Amino acid sequence: MTTNLIQPTQNEAWGFWGTMGERAAQAWPIAFIAIHDATGTDPDSARAFLDSRHGRHFADEVSNHLHAGASLQDAIARATATWMGWKINQRTSRETGIPAGLPYLTGFVINEGIAANAE
Repeated sequence: MTTNLIQPTQNEAWGFWGTMGERAAQAWPIAFIAIHDATGTDPDSARAFLDSRHGRHFADEVSNHLHAGASLQDAIARATATWMGWKINQRTSRETGIPAGLPYLTGFVINEGIAANAE
């Protein structure tokens, strides 16, 4: 694991961290690396995604897999695969400007990174 690129959350109350609750500290670096590696995006974008409302929804997906009996590592891997398998559709593309056909995870990680840079 490339721990030197992992950035700390800037949103402990919400997003991925807030949703993961007592598992947040353990889950954050695993999810951060999984998202960074799957999307090929920069660390700032991975952190922005995890801290966003989309990060909360990603954590919900992780929790679904945990409740089904997966380990934390496997739950995050499965959630990552699920989000990479979904594609941005035309409606979402019109609403967000994310190109249609892009993997959902990649699109929203890039989108949140751009939004964070604009602030």
